[in-house]
Amino acid sequence: MKHIKGLVYLFIGFLVVASAFTAGCTGEGAQSSEQKSISIGYVLWDSEIASTNVIKQVFEKAGYDVTITAIDAAPLFEGLAQGSIDCSVSGWLPVTQKTYWDKYGDQIDLVRKNLEGGALIGLVVPTYVTIDSVEDLNDPAVKEKFGGKIYGIDPGSGTMHTAEKLIEAYGLDYELVPSSTAGMVSALKRGVDRDEWVVVTGWVPHWKFARWDLKFLDEPQDVFGKDEYIATFARPGLAEDDPEAYAILERFHWTAEDMNTVMLDIEDGMKAEDAAAKWVEAHPEQVDAWLGKTA
Repeated sequence: MKHIKGLVYLFIGFLVVASAFTAGCTGEGAQSSEQKSISIGYVLWDSEIASTNVIKQVFEKAGYDVTITAIDAAPLFEGLAQGSIDCSVSGWLPVTQKTYWDKYGDQIDLVRKNLEGGALIGLVVPTYVTIDSVEDLNDPAVKEKFGGKIYGIDPGSGTMHTAEKLIEAYGLDYELVPSSTAGMVSALKRGVDRDEWVVVTGWVPHWKFARWDLKFLDEPQDVFGKDEYIATFARPGLAEDDPEAYAILERFHWTAEDMNTVMLDIEDGMKAEDAAAKWVEAHPEQVDAWLGKTA
């Protein structure tokens, strides 16, 4: 009889352990299924590397699993329109990415301007260059000093499309040399180091204006436009699918000075995620405001 009771108690104990194990596994499964996630696309500009890494860490503080993907402008807009990318904080409007906005804008949610009053794109030269206007570029002596070249960035970018329009508008007899942001900066650095004349497609915010004495060439026809703003985009339906994520995007905005701080740390050798973490740690009230923790 005692033997039978022992077996009964053993069986009951087994059921208790099994139930606890099953409950634990069920709990883990439920928690896993509730994991919040978001995907962020961005163009490989220094400014957008900075802003994307910062907003990534903000979402992580809100408990999100975040995927960031560097991508050219055309597939970025297409991905947002098709819903394969949730959001981006690297839209430059109204001019730089106009081509893509005209094509996909009615399929993308423009959430807000996340930086304004400090964004500008155009042709940039060192301040020791003695011309001040794009109209002066076709002077034969000036063209010779520049070697007949304008150094640009990624061939598919909105900046390069606009630069091509500028060359046509002013009848410039120059070669637009495609490269990358790093390639453009390298050409600029090489020219400055040698005290040579060099002209590049440039923009602010960007750390190069803190590193070297530079200026924009006046551009009377405003092909590049006057003031740009940087926009936050979302895929269709994100506001309904994830109101918390959308609210963070609605609150996210900062200044050119903020962005420059992160960019300079990256340029000085810090990893992008570390530079973003440094900024986030130094600005807890601003981050809390983006997270909706303060009024």
